[in-house]
Order: sequence, then C-alpha cells, then structure tokens
Amino acid sequence: MRAQFVLRTRILCGFFVLLALLFIVRLYFVQIVHGAAYQDSAKVQYVQSDPDTGSRGSIYFTTKDGELVSAAVMQAGWRIAIKPDDIADAEGAFTQLNAIVPIDQERFFASAGKYGDPYEEIAFRVPDDAAKKIRPLSIPGVLLVRDQWRFYPARELAAQTIGFVGYQGDKKVGVYGLEKEWQDTLAQTKDGRYVNPFAEIFTNIQAAVSTNPAAHEGSIVTSLEPSVQRTVEETLEKVARTYSPRVIGGIVMDPHTGEIYAMALRPAFDPNTYQTAANAAVFSNPLVESIYEMGSIMKPLTMAAGIDKGVVTPTTTYYDAGCIVKSGKEICNSDDVAHGVVSMQEVLNQSLNTGASFVVDKIGHTVFGEYVRSLELGKKTGIDLPNEASGRLKSIENGYDVDYASASFGQGIAVSPVEMIRALAVLANDGVLPSPHVVTAIKYQSGVTRAVDVKEGPRILSASSTEAVTSMLVKALDTALVGGTLKQTHYSIAAKTGTAQIASPSGGYYTDRFLHSFFGYFPAHDPKFIIFLFMVEPHTTQFSAATLATPFIDITKYLINYYAIPPDR
Repeated sequence: MRAQFVLRTRILCGFFVLLALLFIVRLYFVQIVHGAAYQDSAKVQYVQSDPDTGSRGSIYFTTKDGELVSAAVMQAGWRIAIKPDDIADAEGAFTQLNAIVPIDQERFFASAGKYGDPYEEIAFRVPDDAAKKIRPLSIPGVLLVRDQWRFYPARELAAQTIGFVGYQGDKKVGVYGLEKEWQDTLAQTKDGRYVNPFAEIFTNIQAAVSTNPAAHEGSIVTSLEPSVQRTVEETLEKVARTYSPRVIGGIVMDPHTGEIYAMALRPAFDPNTYQTAANAAVFSNPLVESIYEMGSIMKPLTMAAGIDKGVVTPTTTYYDAGCIVKSGKEICNSDDVAHGVVSMQEVLNQSLNTGASFVVDKIGHTVFGEYVRSLELGKKTGIDLPNEASGRLKSIENGYDVDYASASFGQGIAVSPVEMIRALAVLANDGVLPSPHVVTAIKYQSGVTRAVDVKEGPRILSASSTEAVTSMLVKALDTALVGGTLKQTHYSIAAKTGTAQIASPSGGYYTDRFLHSFFGYFPAHDPKFIIFLFMVEPHTTQFSAATLATPFIDITKYLINYYAIPPDR
C-alpha cells in the first residue's frame, strides 16, 4: 500500500511540475515572444481593424562584430478612414484632422462625397502620437484603423538585394530580392497569440531540430555588412557620376565560405517609396539576373587551366605577332601591338589576347571546354536570391577555333557577375568552388536561431596551380597594372582588369560600347575577401584599368583598415 501511495504521489507531483513548466513556457511566449503583439491588440480593442495587416519576419544585416542591424522590419501605426454618410461637417472634420496629420484635401472631399459608400481610407501610416490626438476628438464618421507596414530603415542600402513587399493581385507579398526569395519563411501565417500552447511548443521544437530551417516561419539573418555595403555603394556612386554607365555593380565575398558582405548597384531606389521610381527596371538585380561577356578577367582562369594541365608554366614563352587568324577571322591584342617573344607572366601583365589563345591551343579545345564547364560558368550558382540567370556557353560547343580563342579572354561566352565571382574565387580558395549566399541563419519567434547549411563546392584545380596563378596576379598588380602604382607595400594583392566589347543584336560587336570589369583578392596567399566590380557602357574611357582600378584599391584599403587585417609582407 505504501509503495502505491508513493507512486501515486510521484505521478501527481510530476503532473504538477509538468503543468507548471507549461505555464512558465506559455508565460514566456505571452510576455516575451508575443508581448508587443498583445500590446498592439489592446490598443485596437475598441477600434476597427483591417485584415490586410499581416505581420512578417525581419531581415537583418550583420556587422563585423556579429551585431544584428535591421534591414527590413514591420512598423505599426494607423490608417484614417471615414464613413461618408456619417460625416456631418466635412469642412470641420478636414480642418481638425489636417491640423494633426497632413491630409490630402482633394482625396478627403472626394471620399466624403461618396454617399452610400460605407468606408473610404484617406490617410496612411499615421503614427501613434497622432492617433492619440485624433481619438479624443470623437469626430463623427472618422475611424482609426490599426495598420502595420514594411519599413526599410537603411533606405537605398542594398535595395536590390533586400527587395520590397508589394501587391501581387490583392495580396501583399515579397516581389523582389530576399523579400521574394524567402517569402515562405518571412510571411507569418499563424498568430502565436491564439495557438494552442501545446501546438506552439511542438511547432517551436520542430523548427529547432528541422533539417530545413527555411521551412519554418521566422526572420532571416544575412551576411551583408552594413558599413562595407555602404562603402561599396558610395564608391560606385562616385564612379557612376564620373563615367555615366548604364549600370555599375560590385560584390564583396569571402572566397572560402561564399558569404557575401556587399552586393551593390547603381542606379538604386528607396524601397520605402518604390512607387516613385521612374523605371521599374531598377528593382531587378543584374548581379544575379543578367549575363554579360566579361572580358579579360577570364584570362587568369584560362592560365590556371593551362598550368593545371601541365602544358604551360609562368615562364613558358610564345611569339606574339600582335594578331592571329582563327577560323578565317583576325584576333588582335587590345593595344594592336606585336610584343615578340613573351612569357605567360607577360600575358597577364599586358593582358594579351593572343597569349590566352595560345594557352587554349596547348590545352586542347575539348579539355578547355571541360575546364570552363567544371567552373560552372554555364550553371546557376544556387544563390538565395530570385530570378538567377544561367550563363551561356553555346559558342564553345560549336567547335570553331575562333570561338575557343575568344572564350579564352572572356568574349563569346556570357555569364552573370555572381557566376563570375564564384569561378574566380577558385583561385583564392585553393582550387575549390565556393557557394555564394546571402542568408546565414533563420531566427524564429521563440528566440532560437538556426544556421543555414551551405554545401561545399567541388575541387576544380589543384592548390599548386591556383598558387602559381595567384603569384602571377600579384606580380601583375605590383609591376604592370597602372604602371605599378597600385602596389601596396605591406599587402600582397592579386588582381586583373577586364574590358569586353558589347555584342550587337544584329551581329558582331559595337566598336564604341564596352563592359569594364575588375576583380582581386587579398591578402593574396591567405585571402579574406574577393572583390568583383563591373560597369556597362561607361563613357569617355575605353579600358577598365582607368575606371575601376582605383575604386578597387579604395575598397581594398577600407576593408584592410576596417577588419584590421595584418600585413602579409
């Protein structure tokens, strides 16, 4: 009997402990997780509510110190609406309201004149302090409607990457950028205030252990570093004012992890007022969504393939006649000069098209094509942003000599900037292809944060091959690029310029339209960052060494100082 009594007592105690834990957990969710929502609910208890005010998870930047900074949040406030039939004195109502918050006079009186219409909205995004002044007036026919809206505190910063929320039909959804790509994660379809506590606990446990963190609602944490992003944007803005390109963009990435610290574009827009943009094309992200012929930044990859295959070394020489004929077409160096017997180092130093073609001939067309495809230049990176474009390698599938020669120096094949930086990162990552991504973690309402898994890419080149090309690129910057004026005494930097002719829709290439590109990584033999810059149709200057070399060095110096990177030489 005593044993049964003790057992029943333990069961009863266990039940009460479980019940107490349940109440504690529920109290945590009521006061901490959903506290703000309950306060908002209390404010609107006696005021009409609008169904189109669904909540949404936040988007965060991450500083170098790991601090989260809001990039997109929900902001609460009010709408002002009227019932036209109940407005006794339209003039007086307008005067009272307009004294507190600006009201569109034409809209107000047009709405007030719609007799028989039960509901007309006349003002939006009204702050709490204004609502507190309006409420005691008790103006007949005037309603305060609880509202919340998407707000982007950093305004233009990383606008094309963050995206914005807009209407798709009659529903508010993410329509560009991360807002679109992560719609299912950010959209909060459930209100935890009215969920069975057992179900809520189970849901949060499930989110915490799920193999797919993005499958559960929450906020998203990005690798975008706000100070780095702002610096890159300000640098690009200066270049854009000088050369008036059609578009200019840049990416700063960790070449090992693929985490993107900055993804910047000009022209830009403010997602808080996207409706005022003159051209909707500004909303898209050409760093991800467009493909281009990139020019001579392809040459280091061609050289790496040749070294990896064992057909050339940095000291291998060839005779540069200035021009060569492939498939009946003439290909010349950009300077139209014959340099005589030169080494592979000089091919990169002077960016010789004939030298890149020489390397491809030594490799063999079939093998070179295999290297290009292994770099996945014709394949989407899988970056966590919408509408990613896939590169076009069709020209090197035709088998013509001129197509392979052109591809060796970045003409005839077209890729997206994010595809290009992924391929170039192989040189900075010991031959391994990284996976570019922006989102690093999901933060759930429960307070639990889950890292997003990123797959490790395949090995494309041997570490010794990429090390050889890295040394060649360092020497090119130290001695040849802009006359060696970009050399940094205490830091080794591997870099290369690119200038590509832009293809004409009618065939051939424009003679007066160019794409400028530039990439580099540093410290060269233990890289912390890789930078990619590009500009479409700049004016007044033909070559990218004149337009993008200095901006690249400016960003590089900023990163060295901001992250306190120690000297490597």
